[in-house]
This record gives sequence, C-alpha cells and structure tokens, in this order.
Amino acid sequence: MSISYTINPIFHIRHLKLESFLWNLIIRAALHHNLSPHSPFSVYLRMRRHSVTPDFHTFPFLLPSFNNPTHLPLGRRTHAQILLFGLHADPFVRTSLLNMYSSCGDLASAHRVFDESISKDLPAWNSVANAYAKAGSIDVARKLFGEMPERNVISWSSLISGYVTCGRNREALGLFREMQLSKIRPNEFTLSAVLSACGRLGALEQGKWVQAYVDKYNVEIDVVLGTSLIDMYAKCGSLERAKLVFVSLGCKKDVKAYSAMMCCFAMYGLTEECFQLFSEMTSNNINPNSVTFVGLLGACVHGGLVEEGRSYFAMMVEKFGITPSIQHYGCMVDLYGRAGLIEEAERFIASMPVEPDELIWGSLLSGSRTLGDVKTCEAALKKLIELDPLSSGAYVLLSNVYAKTGRWIEVKRIRQEMEVKGIKKVPGCSSVEVDGVIHEFVVGDESEEDSESIYAMLGEVMQRLREEAGYVSDTKEVLLDLDEEGKVETLSYHSEKLAIAFCLMKTRPVTPVRIIKNLRICGDCHLVMKLISKIYGREIVVRDCNRFHHFRDGSCSCRDYW
Repeated sequence: MSISYTINPIFHIRHLKLESFLWNLIIRAALHHNLSPHSPFSVYLRMRRHSVTPDFHTFPFLLPSFNNPTHLPLGRRTHAQILLFGLHADPFVRTSLLNMYSSCGDLASAHRVFDESISKDLPAWNSVANAYAKAGSIDVARKLFGEMPERNVISWSSLISGYVTCGRNREALGLFREMQLSKIRPNEFTLSAVLSACGRLGALEQGKWVQAYVDKYNVEIDVVLGTSLIDMYAKCGSLERAKLVFVSLGCKKDVKAYSAMMCCFAMYGLTEECFQLFSEMTSNNINPNSVTFVGLLGACVHGGLVEEGRSYFAMMVEKFGITPSIQHYGCMVDLYGRAGLIEEAERFIASMPVEPDELIWGSLLSGSRTLGDVKTCEAALKKLIELDPLSSGAYVLLSNVYAKTGRWIEVKRIRQEMEVKGIKKVPGCSSVEVDGVIHEFVVGDESEEDSESIYAMLGEVMQRLREEAGYVSDTKEVLLDLDEEGKVETLSYHSEKLAIAFCLMKTRPVTPVRIIKNLRICGDCHLVMKLISKIYGREIVVRDCNRFHHFRDGSCSCRDYW
C-alpha cells in the first residue's frame, strides 16, 4: 500500500480503523516530510484516540522528532507511554530513547536508560558514547568506547568527531590511525571529521593523505566531503588546492560549498574573488545563508571596505531576510574599529537588538587598541570582564595599550591584577608541518632536539636581513619596560621566527613554508617574513588568529592592513 506524502494523510483516513502498521507509516511520513500542523506527536495522539495500541515500531519512528532541549517534556511523556505499554525492553526502542535524551541534552537520563538495558547492543553503546562526545565529555566517551564489546565505523567516527569538537585534534588524528590498524574502513563522516582536525592543526600532508585515500577507494566526493576538503586545504595554507576541489564539484556545488570557498577568500584577503563568487552563486539561483554573509563581511573587514560592508549587511536583512547573528554584528564592529570609526562602532553596538557578547566587546577593544584610544579600551575591558572574568586576552590588550603610551605603572597594575586572579597570559605558539610531523614552537623555546641549531640558523637569518635588506628591529612592538638591547633580543625569539628558521634548515630551498600561529602576528615578525620571502626566495603562508598572510617576493597579501 502506498501513501502520498504530498497530501494530508490524516484528512483521508480519519474515518477508517487502521492498525498500528499504517499509523506507524503516517508517523514516519510526518517526521520525514514535515506535514505541518500534524506533527508526529499529534499523529500519535490521534492514533491513541482511535484506540490503536502502539507496537515496537511506533516509538523508533516517533522519538527522532524530539531533537532539542525544548522537546524534552514531550520526550519524557513519550517515555512514559513506552513504559505503559511494556515496550521499554525492546533494543530498538531503548536505542531510540537514548538518542532522544542525547539530542535533548539530558545526559543523565540517557545514561540511566543505557544502564537499565538488560542486553546492551552495539547501537546502544554507540548512542551513549556519542551523547557524551557531543556534550564535550570526551573522556567519559573514550572510557565507554574502551568498554565496548565490539566497535563499528559509527563508534570510531563519533569519538573522532568528539575529539575534534573539543579541540583535541592531535588525539583525533591518533585515534584515526588506531582505526586504520583495526581494519575498520572510514566513511564520509569519519573523513570529514579527520579533515577538520587536519585543517585546525595545519597538517597539510596528512590532509593530502586523506584525499589520496578517498581517490584510492573511490569514495564519492559529495558536497559534504568536498566542502570539508575545501576548508582543510584553505586552513592549511593551500588555497590553490582548495580552489581545485571547489571547481571539481561542478554542478554539485551548493550554498555550503560556495560559502566555504568565500570564507577562504575572505581569510586570505581576496575581497574581489569573494565578491565575484557571491555574484556567481546568486546568478545560479542559489540563495545565500548566514555563513555566506560571514564570508562577505569578513572580506570587507580584511579589505577595510566600510561602505561595501554596510551594503552587504543591509542586503542580508532586506533582500534575503536573514536575521543577523552575533557573528555578523561582530564583523561590523570589527570593520568600524579597524577603520578607526570607533564612535560609529559604539553607536552600532547600542543599536543592536541582541545583548553584546565577548566577540563584540573584544572587537571594539581591538579596534580602539590599534588607535591608542585608552578610554574606549577601558570601557570595553570592563564589559569583557563582566562577561568572562578569567579571560586573559582582554587584560593583555589593555596592558598593551598602556605600554604603547608609556604608562608603565598601569601596565604593572594590570599584570598584578592578573596574578592575583590567577589569570595567565596565553603564550605565543607557532606550528609547522615537516615530513608529516607537526613541530610546535613558543617564545624562547628550547624543547626541540635541534634547538641549538635552530637558534644558530635564526641568528644567521637575522644577520643576513640586516646586511642585505637593512633590517632594523621594530622595537615599538615590544611592550615590556626594557632597554633597547633587551627589546631587540625579545623580538628575536618570537615563535614564528623560530618556526621559519627550523623550516629553512629542514626543507629544500624552494619549498613553501606554512606556519600556524595562535595569536596575531606582530609588526616586526610581519616585516621579517616579507624580507625572508624576498631574500630566500620562499613563499611563506602564516595563519594567525585573525587571517592569512601570504608572503611572496617581499610583499604580503594583506597589503599591511591587518
């Protein structure tokens, strides 16, 4: 028997006495085809009014409709119905209950359902482990994973994804290697999670290996996997490869693929390419989404294009009916702040229909810091501390403003306040991948086994820059109360300088260098990278916390605006 999903089935069967099989089909149709206003639960209530008893298929069809915390009360009512009809021992019903509680954010109930299971099958183990992984309780998820009597691709994929979500990307890649040794073949979901970890770490060689695996086993590069590849290559500093993947998607490109590519162009400061791609997308009758406009507004930020930013923000709301998120508001505040329009940024914040968060005040603080606007910095800092009392970034930014204006007593006061509150400054860290291995460097780092050789190489590089390019250290970037010699020495050992020295030692002369840095690159390091790219003939890509800097032949893609 077939039921049309394009009409209201309830209207056509309201006078018939149907058995549970047909009601189950209608519940499933309501779930998958969104037959509003007859939600799956309302269909279930009608089923009960017709005195039809649910069976062990009914609830696995019904429970997936409860998938966020607001649905939890209905989910609990349904759980009561399951108990009433004595179906709670059925493994499919219990797994559905587990997934429902997990999706609604009730981990305690999910685990209780799991513990009460007489026979715990693999789907139940996967569900409860996945629930903890999604909630960020990755260590609990790993413990459950270790206790599983058997594991399948879902078990491995969920845990790998959980590690990526928690920012533990190295462990995610380590787990992926374990998965391969276990002879479990990854699926598209696994590979997307692994590619995300590679992108965050800047592990280009490992990301390229994933694509080679995809090609070897003829895994279809659908738009989801293709978008993951685009994102990975772009974050690893290989924009050309990202573009090749994007082009290869052909007619499969959707708004997610376009938006990913536009966000890549924005991060690289390629504003015109970003705008052109937006025009191409809309001319192909693909409507933009909120991520699309994050990319467009980001391109305006990195290009200093205030009028274009205003225009795209208005277009997003007025033409496409997209409600701005806090990210969009943050882009606009950042745009005004970087352009020196602090008063306009403050007016924009005052006009926002949502409460400003750390992103908004941080953008204002960053913009006012660049201008040396101490008053606005202090006001933004006060708001940031109210929202996140233990954030080190706000204190450091304000301390830097005081240092730039020579107010060393205030600098000392800020640092003492941080010490009293136990707030530690995040150290600058840079990482590079050489021969598939990630190497990390911090300021003054001596942990590498070749540290003596690295420092010697760095000394040679700096000496050559002075002799051949007239390099002079930009000591105004040192925000410490030191004499000139001390400031020069401090600048010499920034993490990205150690990373570039290591790469010059360990790679062939024409090999591109890709550096991932956790903080904003300073002006002196930016100058050094430009000079090295010219004198050593190296292409250097630095990804800092704000954007990409692509150095080639003595110039940077950011055009010194960052």
